Formats: sequence, structure tokens, C-alpha cells
Amino acid sequence: MKILLAPSETKIAGGEHIFNLTKLLFPELTPLRQKLLLAYTNLIQQSNPALLSKMFGLKKSSDIAYYSKDIIHEPTIKAIERYTGVAFDYLNYKNLKLDSRMYIDKHVVLCSNLFGFLRADDHIPEYKLKQGESIGDLKPEKLYKEQSYLMEEYLKDEDILDLRAIFYEKFYKPTQPYTTLKFIKEGKVVSHWAKAYRGIVLREIAKSKINSIEAFMLLPIENLSISEIQTKKNRTEIIYTINS
Repeated sequence: MKILLAPSETKIAGGEHIFNLTKLLFPELTPLRQKLLLAYTNLIQQSNPALLSKMFGLKKSSDIAYYSKDIIHEPTIKAIERYTGVAFDYLNYKNLKLDSRMYIDKHVVLCSNLFGFLRADDHIPEYKLKQGESIGDLKPEKLYKEQSYLMEEYLKDEDILDLRAIFYEKFYKPTQPYTTLKFIKEGKVVSHWAKAYRGIVLREIAKSKINSIEAFMLLPIENLSISEIQTKKNRTEIIYTINS
């Protein structure tokens, strides 16, 4: 079983490892990653506040200055630890037991706006790239989508649980059967709490070492109950009700 997870706009600083592009998932993507990193670095070196504000999705000059650095030589940590958004806060990876962290390292694939497809334990530096923004005239989602055959092969014969926001289908959308989740509270689809419960669901999956969608559907998760399951073509959606 493999679990697809979106990145977060927010990230923690620091790290202790040297960045090595060739060690990331799919070394075949190294030339593409180098191309994107070169364009990213060139834009930073131009020191154009308007361009950087757009690329980073930031307005404060101090924030723009902070991220205007050569990330190739920045220290790295695991991707699953680098991101700090709502889902990652509720996952709380660092406080899981070792065997649960190892499960996540092995089973979770992240989709970075800059680096593309990553294992949870791939080491990456701190960077800033707003979701959906181009790097100069390069569109990362388009370029990685062209290489998505690598994901198809990687996920071959795997059960797939897709916890990503729908935007990341622009990077890769499974052609084989896969499962997604929707969260309903008081009859309405939720947004913020969907992010939180993606983290909660992943945490419970890791704690129980779930290895199939069938086993996942039997997994009790506090405050959630399955209200409906819909299947259309190769996509199955499990609809959870959030119980007050």
C-alpha cells in the first residue's frame, strides 16, 4: 500500500544533512530537478522583489529576503519533517513510535511543488514556492506530469490511498484503482478540518501498519464514521462524517 500526500506551504528551518538530488525518489528526474533548481536560483539572483513575491507567494520584504537564498547548499531533513501545515501538525510524525515512523518513511509519497515525487524520508532543504506558481516560464506541475509514468510503475500492484488536495492531480493522477477521502460535518464538506483529518487518518494508519485499502476501511478512527462509499471508474471515494 502507498499513500499519496500533498506538501505544505509552511516549512521548518534547519537540518543537518548535505543536499543530494540524486538520492531522491526517481533519480531519473535529476536532470529535470536540476533545470528547475537552476531557474529558481537564477530568479533569486535577479533580486526582483515583484518576481520573487509572486513565486514565493509572499508580500513582506523581510520574508522575501529570508527565502532568497541558495537552497542547493542549505542543510536538509526528511521531507515528512520539513513540512509543517495542518495535516503534518496532526500527523505529529516526530512523536510517533519508531515503527510507525518507519511505516511512514516506507509507505508515504509526497508531491513537492519544486522537487516533484518524494519518499517521506527523502532529505530536502527549506524552500519556498507557492502552489501553482511557475518558475520563470517553467511550470513544475506540467513538467512532472510528463514524467508521471515513473509513478505508474512505482505504484504498480499497490493499493493507493490518495490524501492529496485535488490540485496535485496536475502532477500525477493514478490510472489504476485508487481511493480518496471526503469529510462531511453537519452536512457540509469541510476544508480546514479535511487537512486535519488527513493527518489524523495517516497517523492511525501508521500506528496500525495498515497494508491494504480493505484493512483501512475496517480501521476505527475517533470521531469519524463512514457514511458512504462512491466508486466511479478507477476512483473510490470514502465519505466520512465528522461526529461532534
